[in-house]
Amino acid sequence: MNTQDRLPEDRIKLKRVGIRDLKTLIKIKRKGKEYWHTPKISIYIDLSEERKGIHMSRLIECIIEALEEEIKEEHYSLEALGRNILEKVRIKHTYQRGEISFSSELPLIKKTPKSRKSTVEVHDVHVKVIYDGTWKKVLRVEVIGNTLCPHALEVSGKTHIQRAKGRLEIECEFEKDISLEEMIDVVEESFSSRVYTLLKSEDEADVIKSMHENPMFVEDVTRRILERSKKFGCRAKAECISYESIHRHNVYSEGEI
Repeated sequence: MNTQDRLPEDRIKLKRVGIRDLKTLIKIKRKGKEYWHTPKISIYIDLSEERKGIHMSRLIECIIEALEEEIKEEHYSLEALGRNILEKVRIKHTYQRGEISFSSELPLIKKTPKSRKSTVEVHDVHVKVIYDGTWKKVLRVEVIGNTLCPHALEVSGKTHIQRAKGRLEIECEFEKDISLEEMIDVVEESFSSRVYTLLKSEDEADVIKSMHENPMFVEDVTRRILERSKKFGCRAKAECISYESIHRHNVYSEGEI
């Protein structure tokens, strides 16, 4: 008998046992586009009070086997790959609840608003797949934008601007087809203006004009993210943090529907 299969000294069930922050390379092909990810992968399963430990090498083995299948079958999404891995784990390791998560960056090619130059915009994304008798997933994106204070604009005719970060998290049944790109668009469209890595003079002028035409508090950004997220038909949580330019503190807002 393997050491892991023996009875533990303390007979207590554990909720999550596994590996954390395994770094690898993944290619996703979705709707004719290829996306390369270098995520940190964490995978956990529950452990009964009847077993001393799990076979950690089997978890890594299942991840490697799923990635090797790229040669035969392209992955449609990170969550589809995650489900594939968890299904493989169930063959080698009995569990009642399992989860796998991917923390990565998603680079998207955008066009600047006026000069139409190509620019690469990188966003933090997080995907989690959970099995506990049914399959579900949690998708999260973090997007940089900006806010422009409507109060200062109203009382002085001038105002201050700040870089802000918006976060959208959606939890839904696994079969729901929601793209990370669409979630990113929802957050970007909720700021006073989008921001860009590359800005020519005419682009900069357009961004500044857009911001002043759309002054927003962090509360406004959070509510707009939630309102635009209603189209997904899922539980949604939104956050916005504004890195204040004229205060010694930052400003924060969150809500959910």
